[in-house]
Amino acid sequence: MDDDYLDEVLQVVAAIPAGRVMTYGTIAEVLADRAVRAGRQPRGGPRQVGQVMSRAGGGVPWWRVVNAAGRPPARHDRTALDRLADDDTPLTPDGERVRLRQAIWFPED
Repeated sequence: MDDDYLDEVLQVVAAIPAGRVMTYGTIAEVLADRAVRAGRQPRGGPRQVGQVMSRAGGGVPWWRVVNAAGRPPARHDRTALDRLADDDTPLTPDGERVRLRQAIWFPED
């Protein structure tokens, strides 16, 4: 993984507004689309986004990145769910997952 890809992932995550989330896969798709539009080869997928987040995501709102089921990282789920609730992010009635249909965010670009 190169530093440019790491920076691109972190920039997208930093832009996610409070109350909204993105999935690892959605971030990968956004970056792939940007690469294609810039005439570059797309790099990385959801797993690579997850690697970036686990290695360098502490300085961005990491809790706003969830898996495709709307669950935060398992190792930090309670902290993430508390922060998501503080952000007024729509959660399922049991409070264990994000209601993705209401909370998913796509950057405007």
